[in-house]
Formats: sequence, structure tokens, C-alpha cells
Amino acid sequence: MQHLASRRPSGAAARNTTKTFLSATAVLTALTLAGCGAGGGGEQSADDSEALTVLVEAGGKAELTGIAEKFTEETGTQVTFVELPYEGLYNRLNTEFSSGSTSFDVAALDAIWLPTFADAVTPLNDMFTDEVKADLFPALVEEAQVEENFVGLPVWTNSEILFYRTDLFEDPAEQSAFKDEYGYDLAPPTTWEQYEDVAQFFTRDTDGDGQTDLYGTDVKGAVETEWLATVSQSGAENMVLSPEGDVTVNDAEHLAALDFYVGLNNDLKVSPPGAAQIDWVGAQNLFYQGETAMMRFWAHAYPQTPEDSPVAGKIGAAPMIGGPGGVAGVPGPWYLSIPKTTEKQETANEFLQFAYDNNAMGIDSSLGLAARVSAFEEYEGKPGYEHFDALVETLSAEGTKPRPATENWQEIVDSALIPMLQKALEPGADNQQLLDDAKEQIEAITQ
Repeated sequence: MQHLASRRPSGAAARNTTKTFLSATAVLTALTLAGCGAGGGGEQSADDSEALTVLVEAGGKAELTGIAEKFTEETGTQVTFVELPYEGLYNRLNTEFSSGSTSFDVAALDAIWLPTFADAVTPLNDMFTDEVKADLFPALVEEAQVEENFVGLPVWTNSEILFYRTDLFEDPAEQSAFKDEYGYDLAPPTTWEQYEDVAQFFTRDTDGDGQTDLYGTDVKGAVETEWLATVSQSGAENMVLSPEGDVTVNDAEHLAALDFYVGLNNDLKVSPPGAAQIDWVGAQNLFYQGETAMMRFWAHAYPQTPEDSPVAGKIGAAPMIGGPGGVAGVPGPWYLSIPKTTEKQETANEFLQFAYDNNAMGIDSSLGLAARVSAFEEYEGKPGYEHFDALVETLSAEGTKPRPATENWQEIVDSALIPMLQKALEPGADNQQLLDDAKEQIEAITQ
């Protein structure tokens, strides 16, 4: 089975493609690859004066390889990818930007890095025309802008959607039993209340040994993004921080989100044991092994269900659920940015525009994602892309918001949010007190 390997979703998604993407031989025939690996741009041949070096993680390479090949074919400009693991990519960017000397001309940046590196990259304001902004999801446009400048052009995005087992939901006996118990038709849930009902209905002992072996859902305590989506579903105006930097993590909406999120495990007991340690990998394995009836997960996983999974061919996709504030997810986009230090500004800018114009090509990559609304719409309704309707609806929802624009975000996640979630999954936890404590921790980080 394929596994995701990080609690950073978009990076994890990229890493997941590494095993299945083009072989090294295939890539070498198509592109000028970076033989220097992490060492930088390396030696350039005499005719490389207009060649571009693009710094990427695995997901970026998957998404951009076809586009780069076409760019080379049409312009003659060679594109060299330098691929690094997620943490290595951040460290490389941080080191080179800090030194004032960069070995690359374009870089693919995780959305949460944009505030950190905003001063080191070239503003792209001219690219964000009204036409461009109208073809991007609102949260992506918002996240691309740091203070007065747009600092990255989105190349692909993801969001959690709802995965459910069609063999259970479309079973007439299950449908009849559910309606008898809850008084309405069994269907993919759209609200918190329906999610609780369906999760309770499917949590059961299926083989009569006295042990629960099918759960309604998972609850992930080792990652924060799913709870953040729940915060937006609660109707919270701000996620953790206000634009002015005020910490809002302990307000009534965040408490309602935490009560619902951990209540699935603590009160309703509709998730497998060990929720505090469940991450993306764990949740995906539980679902693919047929141990959960529903899973909230990143949309790219829909076409990646392992063939040997007992639920292969029995998975449906629906928009992310909604709370009092309606449907909401957390987008996971990556952006292309140009370092101010490269002398190839014009060529780099040309590559970004080309990547935007040919954005739909990313859907044919192993990651299978794009950033433009029109790119997704090209594939809606086609076999194999049944999840795009759910993804587009989730990303277009008014409640879908980006994570706070702060260079301290990763420290906030690691030091405050995930520890808070894990403590909230302990029996008898005082959720309000945990949020109050998290506020103090976040204020210490940000002020």
C-alpha cells in the first residue's frame, strides 16, 4: 500500500509520488537534471546562459516535469530540477536567502513558507490580473499576497474532502437500518450532526467476537490541519490568529471545534484506539484496510487507492463536511516564486507564466492536481476524476481559509497546536483550559 510520510500534508503528498513517478532514466531523457543534487546548480555548460534551475520537492517535480518539457520544446530554454526532501528544501531556501546568494532561478514554496521568504522573492503583482484572480480559488489568492505584494504563483492545490465506502452506503440493508434508527436517508454526511450519526451507525462488531472491528471514522491527533478545517467549519472569523496578530485560539468557535473533533473519540467512541498518535499515514491505512467507514483526507489520494486494498473500487468522494459556519477545508497549495538574486528574472518570469498557462498539465502527473479552477473543471465528470467535484466545492466554499500568514506558523503547530490536540484526546480533558494554555504558548512565540 502507498503511504504518506509526513504530517505536513502538501509535502507528504509530494513525497508520496516519489515512488511512482518517472524513473531516473526517463527523466534524464527529457530534461537536464541536476547531477549536483543538493549541492546547487553545479557547473553550467556554455549554452546554459538562459537555462533555468528550479528548486523543488518531489511533488513539485512531478507536477512541473511535463510543463518543463513543453517549455523547453517551445522556447529552447533548458530546465534543471534540483529535488530535495521537504525539510531539506526549507533549510536550503533559508540558508541561501539568508546569504543573499542563490543557486536557483525559480523555487516551489509551500504556502506556509511565503511569509518567511516574502522579502527575498520578486513581487509578481503584474501576474495577478483580475482574470487570473478570477480563475484561482479565493483562499489561494489571499495566501499568495504578503502585505502589499503577491509573492508566489500557485501551481497546484489540495484540500481534505470526505472519502466514504460505497459498499456500505449503497447497501439497501444498511440504508433501511439507518433510516429506521435516525429517521432520514443514509448518505454522505454534510454536517457535524450527520457525521456523528453515520459514524455511530457504522461503529460495530462485524464478526461477533465481542470486539469492535469497524469504526465510523478516524480522529487524527498527530496532525493539526483537520482540526483547523473544523475551526473554519465552526464559523470562526480567524483561525488561531487574527490578521493583527491577536491570538484567538481560545474563543468560543475554537472550543466548539475542539469539542466536536475530540468528542468523536472521547464521547462517541467512533474512532479506533490510539487517536492521539494517528497521523495521515495511520488514517489512510485504517481506511484502506476497511477498518473505518469514512475518512477525511487529501483529495489527491482518491486515484491512489492500492489495488490490493479490500475497499479498492468501493470508495466515494464528497465535499468536506460543514459545521455552523458551513463547509470548509484548509487548502494545501504550493507556489512558484523567483528569488530577487537571480539574474534571469525575465526567463524565470516567462517560465511562471508558461506554468500558469499550462496548469492543467499537472493533472496528468502522478500527483494529479492543479491550481486553476478552469483546469479542474476540464476534468470534472471524466472517469477517474470523480473526486474533483468534491474538491472544487470544498476549495470554493466561503469558509475555506488559508492558515495564518506568520513566519512562526510551524513553531506554533509543533509547540502548541499538536500537543494541545493530543492532550484533548485524553480522558477527562478540560478543552477550554487546554485552549487557554495554547493561547499563552502562542503569544510567547509571536510576541
